[in-house]
Amino acid sequence: DLHAAQVAHAERLSGVEISVTWASRTVHIVGLGIDPTSATLIDGLARTRNGRAARAEAIGEQLATLGIPDAYQGALKYVSNPDMISRTHFARFMVENGYASSTQDVFNRYLGDGKPGYVSHRWAKLADAVGWIQAAGGEAIIAHPGRYAYSPVEFDAFFAEFIDLGGKAIEVVTGSHTPDQYREYADVARRFGFEASRGSDFHAPGEGRVDLGTLPPLPSDLKPVWERWL
Repeated sequence: DLHAAQVAHAERLSGVEISVTWASRTVHIVGLGIDPTSATLIDGLARTRNGRAARAEAIGEQLATLGIPDAYQGALKYVSNPDMISRTHFARFMVENGYASSTQDVFNRYLGDGKPGYVSHRWAKLADAVGWIQAAGGEAIIAHPGRYAYSPVEFDAFFAEFIDLGGKAIEVVTGSHTPDQYREYADVARRFGFEASRGSDFHAPGEGRVDLGTLPPLPSDLKPVWERWL
């Protein structure tokens, strides 16, 4: 928050991350430089949160059939806003209560796509998410593309549609990518003319590949998307 940024002498930029369904899979679109008071953005996020909460209750019911009772109530203990409950909060509950050894173990065994505790959900459309971000004065960025199981043809179609909608950037260096993927998506940025972004994808200590402040820099030939604000 603003106070924490001031204490740490860090620059602060308002942002949002929106779940989107594209070609039957979930992708994340980041918005940076947004006005958080935008009525269009607030309304869109409210609709997305309503769907998230309903999905979370269904995940809790599904986990109960797998011998993990009270998972929904347990996951809520890790959430500051109940409308923002996610699979990661379920994972924290399951690790803390001995159902899995780590967050990644939870996703591998229970909550990843196609696993027995997974509940599918149709999120916002790509056009809607980009539109909400633009209405709030921000720039839309494709988050951690290396996590999405698209074919090369599907990826090209996704990138082209994103550009047509006014999307400007892609995450290249992120805690969700391997070093090989840093290079792969740097090449994607060059090929499509994207500006580049970095993101730790940090949720809590021990839950990701990297800690805050430890990511390598972007390749020097790529334009950082944040240059327009910072």
